[in-house]
Amino acid sequence: MPATVRLRAREGFDQWTHMVGELVMPVSLSTPYADDRFRATATSVPLGDTGLSGFSFSPMSARRAAAHIRRGDPERYFLFLVHGTAVGIEQRRNTALLAAGSMGLFDTSHPLACEFFDEGEDRLSRVSLIPLRRDLLPVPRDRADALLGTALPAGTVSGTLLASYVSGLRALAGRADAAELHRLGAATLALASAYLATATDSTAPLPEETRREVLVARIRAFIDARLSDPGLDPATVAAHHHISVRLLHRLFEDQPETVAARIRRLRLERVRADLADPRLARHTVAALAARRGYRHPADFNRAFRRAYGLPPGEYRRLAGRPRTTEGGPGATPDPPPPVTGA
Repeated sequence: MPATVRLRAREGFDQWTHMVGELVMPVSLSTPYADDRFRATATSVPLGDTGLSGFSFSPMSARRAAAHIRRGDPERYFLFLVHGTAVGIEQRRNTALLAAGSMGLFDTSHPLACEFFDEGEDRLSRVSLIPLRRDLLPVPRDRADALLGTALPAGTVSGTLLASYVSGLRALAGRADAAELHRLGAATLALASAYLATATDSTAPLPEETRREVLVARIRAFIDARLSDPGLDPATVAAHHHISVRLLHRLFEDQPETVAARIRRLRLERVRADLADPRLARHTVAALAARRGYRHPADFNRAFRRAYGLPPGEYRRLAGRPRTTEGGPGATPDPPPPVTGA
């Protein structure tokens, strides 16, 4: 029968990392929400030789390196369907950006990088995963491997049927007994196999402009997820994505801000939001700045004053003051506007 787990807060993120390792494979996870804002739900449906898992969670990054593979490798393909915010995936030198409704494939035996993008407005990442044993998949290994880390073709008959089937099965699985779920596993494998067989005949290399857009999106997500690292700078970003700093700057020539400006702006905006959050009132300004990557309080204070026109302590005091009638005695001024990149 389906099993559902719901997690929240900092302890929940640690549990989530362990659960993903058990249900899918060992990975390293990081998220800017690994505090009391973290939320996640996982539902697992056993289907005999396969299964169906549904995940909903605060945006994060996932990395599977050679060390993770040595620690535990179920030797499976995973076919996944994106329901929520966009997902960036990289495997075997392929990269793809998958929007809601898209499908992708990854292999547990190769290093993998996934970015579950933060699109704001308290939106969660949501995906469905189907594990596929290689010996049960009637698709040649080399042809299946060519699909790893790519956006699988959308709009095919088998793809449309599979997406509808996954949604229906997740909704109705609780009404099926173990014997019926086992029989449904055969249908799941058949649909997934038909879809992947079709995909191996219709994939084509991504246009250069699309590959460039995917890389820029992955770089943005990497920056967003690692603002707490004091060493985050253009050189670190370039090294992680196996490109030169010069190429990194060229990628962002037509973007609204440079990589360094994006790091500065996002760090300041995150600390600004923390300063106004009453749940973090027990933390000092220096501690809130440090958790967003500022090594030295003096540097942070100067940057904050330059961006917002007042010291962080004064901003915190104004943000925490109850609002009164506009223009009346003791009225609280509006917070300063967000800092803009340079």
